[in-house]
Amino acid sequence: MTTDTPKHDILKRSDGGAVIMDGNRLRDEIIADIRAAIVKANQPKVCLATVLIGNNPASRIYVRQKRRKATEAGMISHHVELGDNASQIEAEAAVRELATDPNVHGILVQLPLPQGLDTSRILNPIPPAKDVDGLTPASLGRLVKGEAGHLPCTPLGVIRLLERYWIPTTGKRAVIIGRSILVGLPLVILLGRKGVDATPTLAHSRTRQLAELCRSADIVISAAGVAGLVTSDFLSAGATVIDVGISRVSKAIVGDVDFEACRNIAGAITPMPGGTGPMTIACLLQNTLEAAKKLGVL
Repeated sequence: MTTDTPKHDILKRSDGGAVIMDGNRLRDEIIADIRAAIVKANQPKVCLATVLIGNNPASRIYVRQKRRKATEAGMISHHVELGDNASQIEAEAAVRELATDPNVHGILVQLPLPQGLDTSRILNPIPPAKDVDGLTPASLGRLVKGEAGHLPCTPLGVIRLLERYWIPTTGKRAVIIGRSILVGLPLVILLGRKGVDATPTLAHSRTRQLAELCRSADIVISAAGVAGLVTSDFLSAGATVIDVGISRVSKAIVGDVDFEACRNIAGAITPMPGGTGPMTIACLLQNTLEAAKKLGVL
């Protein structure tokens, strides 16, 4: 990742005082680095395969964004699409074909899947080397054990934002709201790892006195999917606030954090959109580049 941007340049503050953690900017830096690495290696054919099953409009948008950014990074974007009526057997067969294709280096199955399909059975054929989303049981097991492997993209994107904006983590208290396997649980592990050295606490819908718990934290990360959940009452002065939640309210996409209220108290904060979402894509492409290296392409 590019590291030569002056600190005084990237740490620009909003009108309310908080540093705005710009995921779009960091994503573009990462994509530029990936493209440069591919060009330096004489432009080998690094291939990211995406699988879209069903006609979920949001999923279709997300896959389109990932494919576009893969192309910008100098990668080949291979796409497989199955309709709402796709059977379990057809979905598994499509993934198995990609898993055994030597020209495919990373595989992403866009979630959620249509009702009636078994997600685990569809993801399981993806070998750890190609699991650039980091969500198969094998990859999550490696994460828990601290073994080498691809990390889940959204949690990794949160870590990259903390690194890029020089947010101290050693000895700091972090509260993660949300216990999904996609975000909350992996983040607890990543924040507690040696080298990051935060003290993470996992909170959820049944956590008592949630606002009080968050006020005790240096870093608050919300991935609950509850619009406006985190208000100014949840923050101590100068806390870092990272919004991973996504909700649709009156045709608008909003996060878990009341941005306008919280930016006046926080020391650093992610916008929604433009914060963690772009970083998920950036980390997907980083993982794909690393997969290609390990598979001997670069």
